[in-house]
Amino acid sequence: MLKKLGWCVFLVFLLDPIANAQLPDFTEMVKTNGVAVVNISSTQKAKPEATDAQKMPPLPEGMPPEMEELFKHFYNNPDGGGNGGNGGEAQSLGSGFIISKDGYILTNHHVVKDADEIFVKFFDRRELVAKLIGSDERTDVAVLKVEANDLPVVAIGDPNKLQVGEWVLAIGSPFGFEQSVTAGIVSAKGRSLPGGNYVPFIQTDVAINPGNSGGPLFNMEGQVVGINSQIYSRTGGFMGLSFSIPMDVVMNVVNQIKSNGKAAHGWLGVQIQDVTRELAESFGMKKPQGALVSKIMPGSPAEKADIQIGDIIIDFNGQTIEKSGDLPPMVGMTPINDKATLKILRQGAEKTVNFDIGLLPDQAAKAGPNKTEKAKPANRLGLMVSDLTAEEKETLQIVKGGVLVQNVGNGIAKNAGILQGDVILRIANVAINDVASFEKAIKELPVGKSVAVLIQRRGSPAFIALKIDK
Repeated sequence: MLKKLGWCVFLVFLLDPIANAQLPDFTEMVKTNGVAVVNISSTQKAKPEATDAQKMPPLPEGMPPEMEELFKHFYNNPDGGGNGGNGGEAQSLGSGFIISKDGYILTNHHVVKDADEIFVKFFDRRELVAKLIGSDERTDVAVLKVEANDLPVVAIGDPNKLQVGEWVLAIGSPFGFEQSVTAGIVSAKGRSLPGGNYVPFIQTDVAINPGNSGGPLFNMEGQVVGINSQIYSRTGGFMGLSFSIPMDVVMNVVNQIKSNGKAAHGWLGVQIQDVTRELAESFGMKKPQGALVSKIMPGSPAEKADIQIGDIIIDFNGQTIEKSGDLPPMVGMTPINDKATLKILRQGAEKTVNFDIGLLPDQAAKAGPNKTEKAKPANRLGLMVSDLTAEEKETLQIVKGGVLVQNVGNGIAKNAGILQGDVILRIANVAINDVASFEKAIKELPVGKSVAVLIQRRGSPAFIALKIDK
């Protein structure tokens, strides 16, 4: 009986085209392109000796000696190389790939950041000192140059042609193990990550670990479509979420660095956030879409174009903005001083705005500590608020108006996510200038309908939706 069952399973597998489908064969691709992938190490001056809190925790009793040594090695050298805590020079280890026969090499900015010396090890075991031509922290791209000729190079592909579910392959040096090959599929495109606003990342399930950074991501045609840059992990190791910088973004930066020594990014000058279902309701939209403007930078192209807080950007130069993360890469890759067009929703009406792309400045807003004094008793939102003093406005970087939240009781505001120390700037598109205007605005709030509240928290504005049920 078992023998007959086994033959039946075999016949089903043989006849079923899906079950019998072959997985892709990467061997030729690796032979062709592996020679153009390099190992990169960089040295920096040693850091001060680690504190007790940073030192390796005690190991479990009974651990085999070989496992103990392996654990110590990778704890002291999380990138797979270096001198650990021996007081010498620290060593960063990563990957890269050759894009020109005369020695131009790409890697990540974070692989070579603050390096005193950069070394490139080739497939044939040669090792050369590299010069840093330039790097861009915002996109995490770095361009190196070695003195060599007739080097093997990779072919550059178009990441816009990638399809979710398509096979891709990575070659790199995880934990210092050179020429390691891993494969997987494209999980998603256009991912926005914290600190990577100018990069629409390619998400894959390709196994990427420390040391893979800066290595190439290939499509099935053997073309590089991305640079492996980040992973999402709760352990520090691979968990199935890897992120690569698309090559159109990379080459835009590379061409600028080779021409000017640095990369410039386009700038609109707004702070934006996603439109949630509740916020969409409060703005009278049929569905959540676009980038909601929560702040406008002084002197920015947005201010000159009369873009207003509460506007929802739904289109940039004919490209639809589905979520807020779509906009920064589009603006960032547009040449400085180019004419650009936005479509926005303002109080339910569509409007077209024209502006000139500005140059992204190197600045970041810093928020100071909160200062509290005389608060207004709690109201229908469960909030106690106070007027802002001149000193508080300067400390909190409030240009005009606003009330400071002194206490948040149980109720509507707490459920919506408002916190003590927040500054309330607008309610239902009404500017809040003081406690009196705040009290007037909340008395007029409708029942059973979401309204948008603009707050500023630790120097950053954001819209929050709240609803008064009764």
